Amino acid sequence: MPQLNRRTLLRSSGVALALPMLESMSPALGGPSTPPPKRMVLMCTALGLHPPLLWPKSMGESYETTPYLKLLNEHRKDFTLFSGLEHEDQTGRQPHDSEMTWLTAARKPGMGGFRNTVSLDQVAAAQIGNKTRFRSITLGTMKAQSQSFTNSGVMIPAETSPANLFAEIFLAGKPEQVNAQKRRLADGKSVLDGLLGEVKSLRSKTSSEDNHLLNDYFNSIRAAEVNIELKRGWMDKPKPEVDASKPEDILDNADLIGRTQLLMDLIPLIVQSDSSRVISVLIQDHFVVPKVKGVTGNHHNLSHHGQNASKIGQLQKIESEILSCFASLMSQMKSKSESGTSLLDQTSILFGSNLGNANAHHANNLPIFLAGGGFKHGRYVCCEQGTPLSNLFVTLLNHAGCESDSFGQSSGSLAW
Repeated sequence: MPQLNRRTLLRSSGVALALPMLESMSPALGGPSTPPPKRMVLMCTALGLHPPLLWPKSMGESYETTPYLKLLNEHRKDFTLFSGLEHEDQTGRQPHDSEMTWLTAARKPGMGGFRNTVSLDQVAAAQIGNKTRFRSITLGTMKAQSQSFTNSGVMIPAETSPANLFAEIFLAGKPEQVNAQKRRLADGKSVLDGLLGEVKSLRSKTSSEDNHLLNDYFNSIRAAEVNIELKRGWMDKPKPEVDASKPEDILDNADLIGRTQLLMDLIPLIVQSDSSRVISVLIQDHFVVPKVKGVTGNHHNLSHHGQNASKIGQLQKIESEILSCFASLMSQMKSKSESGTSLLDQTSILFGSNLGNANAHHANNLPIFLAGGGFKHGRYVCCEQGTPLSNLFVTLLNHAGCESDSFGQSSGSLAW
C-alpha cells in the first residue's frame, strides 16, 4: 500500500483540504508506529454556572447526578468534575476582570499597573504549535476579546466568525480563486465538489479502514458547511456593488447558543485535520436577551439573580443549553476515530468558568471539567478549597508533551 505524507493536501482551484491522520500515513509495515498527537481545547463560559444546580454532595465515582450533570450523563465516564480550584487575587477594578486571567493566573487583573502574563494555550503553542499550520486558534462567540495572551501580556484577538475560520482552514489560492470558491459555497456547493477527482485518486491509495475514516471526515465537512449556511454564518451572495473579497457574517448576536454550537462543530474538523493542536474558546456575554425558549432576560442580569426563583429558572435554561453544546463536542470527538482511538482520547478538553459564583462575582471554587485526553475519568474530585487551578494547568502541559515544572500560581502538578 503506498505511503502518504502526513502533510498531504487535496488541492483544487481555491481549495486546499487538509486530511485526517490515516493508516496509510503510518511508517511502512514493520517500522515504529507513530502515535496520534496530543491536543488541548480550553473553553470558558464567562458568566459561570449556577452552583446549586451543578455540585454533587458525594465525591468519587458514585457521585449523584444534579440538574446540570444530568445533561452530561451520556459522557459520565469521559470527564472529571473538579471543585476547590481557583486563582488567588482575582478581584479587579471591574467585577468581571477575572475573565482576563482564567488562562494566565495573573493577580489583581485590571488594577493600576496590571500587566497580564502568558496564557496556558500560548505556552503550549510555543512548544507544539510549530507542528501544525496554525500555531494556535483563539475563538470567541461574539467579540474579539479573548483569554489568550502572549509572553508580553498582549491579548490575541478571538476569531468570532465560523465562516471566516472555515475559509482559513479550507480555502487557499489566489484571491480570485478564493472568491470564486466562496461564491460556490454561497450557492450551496461544497468545498468537496471541486475535489472529486483528487478524492477518487486518494481512495485508490488508502486502506478500507482509511476510506471509512475519510467518509466520516468528509461528511463532517459537509455538515459544517450546511450548518454555517443555515445559521447564515457564511457570507451573503456577492452583490454587484459589493467587493466579493469582503465576506460578511450576519449572525444574530442574540443567538448565543447557535454561535457556540457552530464553534463546537468546527473544533473536531480543526483537530482531525491537524490544523492546530491548541484551541481556546470564550463563550461571552452577548449583552442581549439570548434566543432560548422561555428566557426574557439579559444573560448577564440573570446571572445576578439575587436568589430570585424566576431569574434562576431562566438562567438554568441558558446554562443548560451551553452545557449541551459541551456535550455535543464530546459526542463528536468520541465518534471520530484515529489510529485505533477516538479524537477525544487524544484531546484534553478543559471546560469551566472564571467565576465560581457569578451572582456575587466570586472567583473561587471554580466549576472545572476535564474531558478526554486519555485521563482516567468518571469522578467528582473535591480538592482542598483554594487549590491552585494552575496545578491542573501544569498537568495538562506535561500531558501534551510540553515539559513544565510550573505555571502561574502553581505549587506543583495536580494528580487525582
